[in-house]
Amino acid sequence: MTEEAITPEELQRRLDSGERVTVLDTRNRDEVEAWAIDGPGVERHHVPYTKFLSAKVTGGAADLLPDGVAEPVIAVCPRGEASDEVAELLRSEGVAAVNLAGGMEGWARVYTARELPAEATGDATVVQYRRPSSGCLAYLIVSGESGSDGREAAVVDPLRAFADRYAEDARERGTELVYAVDTHVHADHVSGVRDVAELTGATPVTSAKAVERGVAFDVETVADGETLELEGTGIEVHETPGHTTGMISLRVGDALLTGDTLFAPGVPRPDLQDGDERTADYARELHRTLTERFERFEDSVLVAPGHFTPGQPPGEDGTYTARLGDLRDSLSVFSLDREAFVERMRADVPPRPANFETIVATNLGRESLSDEDAFEAELGPNNCAAAAD
Repeated sequence: MTEEAITPEELQRRLDSGERVTVLDTRNRDEVEAWAIDGPGVERHHVPYTKFLSAKVTGGAADLLPDGVAEPVIAVCPRGEASDEVAELLRSEGVAAVNLAGGMEGWARVYTARELPAEATGDATVVQYRRPSSGCLAYLIVSGESGSDGREAAVVDPLRAFADRYAEDARERGTELVYAVDTHVHADHVSGVRDVAELTGATPVTSAKAVERGVAFDVETVADGETLELEGTGIEVHETPGHTTGMISLRVGDALLTGDTLFAPGVPRPDLQDGDERTADYARELHRTLTERFERFEDSVLVAPGHFTPGQPPGEDGTYTARLGDLRDSLSVFSLDREAFVERMRADVPPRPANFETIVATNLGRESLSDEDAFEAELGPNNCAAAAD
């Protein structure tokens, strides 16, 4: 951190290390309520920028802060411009204040990576990518041992905004990206499957039932029981519908990449594909998936989901994973009967992801967005989990 600014990457590093930070959010209240920097180490305060504008004329900017606020104060706004002005004003009144460089848009560009435990992934290496601002997770599966010849890789649930990151990481690991896989048609972020394919020559892959939703570009399809072959590593495909009709989960060794079928912890919402009128049907299918289709998986299987709750700290190994047996013990889906689960899911549904209809149409290949518009469309939390669990 400099005297005047902190980078989003440095802020995330401090949060991951368990440091406590004070965030002063200067955006409008509705923006803050929809999407904010959060976590167990965050002390967050909201004072709109307009109040600091008035204080700039009348004085007393420091008086807008709560008594005893912990310093340094990190000022935040959408793009880091208004908050830079606020931080400077506070410093002029003796408050240790810094600006979050790039604001919330800069925060949305933070992307970190951590390997899953080797004992769970067998002969493969699986890298979990994390976007703290939205809670999105993606994966790079690399076959064989490091340094061996003929290694191949697949990226799972890639984000368009980071397509070049996956390509570069594969090159650095001395491997060729041969598949770019979506576990389903995403509603919360713009898929990077086609962008990764253009950059690397990888084959786009999704489930046959996802294609039935109207995918309008060339893609290889897979179905339940099939295997995507990498050199020395097989990726098992399992149909796991409920969140959407075309959802699949992928097993690599003893790691299960569940997409939006099961989180760690939590379950997905069942209303995004066809709206409220089909919520009960999708909830029943989700219950069937988790209690019947998942019977093939042992308690020891490591669940590696497609999302986490923004602000949720990772586990001791730095990843967002959980043993299936632990989730079976802790989540209501595994103890409620089907209709009780349906009622629970219908009772407390969170707001839908921002711009989800446009994002779905884009991911189907039926609408086009520029890189800038795509990035703007997916800003904010993913909201793919059900608040009920």
